[in-house]
Amino acid sequence: MKSSAKFYHAGCPVCLAAESTITHLIDHSRIDLEIIHLGSAKNRLVEAEKAGVRSVPALVIDGQTLHLNFGADLAALK
Repeated sequence: MKSSAKFYHAGCPVCLAAESTITHLIDHSRIDLEIIHLGSAKNRLVEAEKAGVRSVPALVIDGQTLHLNFGADLAALK
């Protein structure tokens, strides 16, 4: 069974660099990765908050939230 992962970002340079790295490092045969741009998908902000995302870029994999760097506070995207 594949794991699922969601990568939340805001499109800033820090986020885009992290997206590129994550996309290349993840084993896509074992993990389904969904990329979510919260700047253009504001309807997903509540979902991100419920997952424990406080800033972007962040990776949520199997319920574990990993903050990768600091691009933007989630509150700034509202």
